[in-house]
Amino acid sequence: MIDFLKYRLLIACSSLIILVGAVGTYFYKQSTRGSAFVYSIDFTGGTQVLLRFDKPVSSMRVKEILDAQGWSGAVIREFSSTEILIRVREFVNDAQGLSERIKSALEAGMPDTKAMILQSEAVGAGVGAELRWKAVMAVVISLIALLFYIAFSFWSFSYAVGAVVALAHDALIMLSFFLIFDREISITAIGAILAVLGYSINDTIVIFSSIRNHIKKMHGTSLAKIVNISLNVTLRRTILTSFATLLTVLAMLILGGEALRDFTLTLLIGIVFGTYSSIYIASPVMMLLYNEKKA
Repeated sequence: MIDFLKYRLLIACSSLIILVGAVGTYFYKQSTRGSAFVYSIDFTGGTQVLLRFDKPVSSMRVKEILDAQGWSGAVIREFSSTEILIRVREFVNDAQGLSERIKSALEAGMPDTKAMILQSEAVGAGVGAELRWKAVMAVVISLIALLFYIAFSFWSFSYAVGAVVALAHDALIMLSFFLIFDREISITAIGAILAVLGYSINDTIVIFSSIRNHIKKMHGTSLAKIVNISLNVTLRRTILTSFATLLTVLAMLILGGEALRDFTLTLLIGIVFGTYSSIYIASPVMMLLYNEKKA
């Protein structure tokens, strides 16, 4: 039998180091460039256009042309050698008109190349700020709802707090990834975070159900021993479920292209840390709050 709890302090320190490093990175980037996170057009406002060229083009050349035409600071993302997504801070009601101007500027800068607009959309700054607030609230409300749901299901706030602390840990780890590696936070990324929270809580509830059942059967046994037994009993199920899910996510990461890159990377990191937090975060926190004498 594996003694999981033997390493709980070491694992907790590892998570703490990651989060402290993320906090330090946050303040450094906030002070040097004014914004710690890189937000997509969904949250900042602006216009984006997806173009397909009739021949391979260089993203560096595209950026040079846009800078020369007054669209400095444009974000360029390559979906393929002929498909490029361009995001500019300029916001106009006529997104199609701005897209046509961008297309014309690029064709003028690369005379032997023709482009076709595949998609164009604009988001106002006010709408972007509102979406950012709603995204934060969606995560917070989901955590609060899960807190009360688990407390009601297990008739104990010790289980609920352990599960929610583990979920908060997962969300912060995923946000740390976006912060440290300057990945763009979009509505899709927020959706991936919420999906991971749903996945992680399922694994935690399975472990907690096993702990509760063993507590009923093993009267007089220490809680630490019961938790270790429960973790070992559910280990096979946890590994198989996580492995099967990771295979699907890896397939999306490899074959999904740039459009799904941030979504699948978030899922990949979330599943790995979500599995580990169910074992090393949720259970130890529950043990700290559980009243063995009362039980």
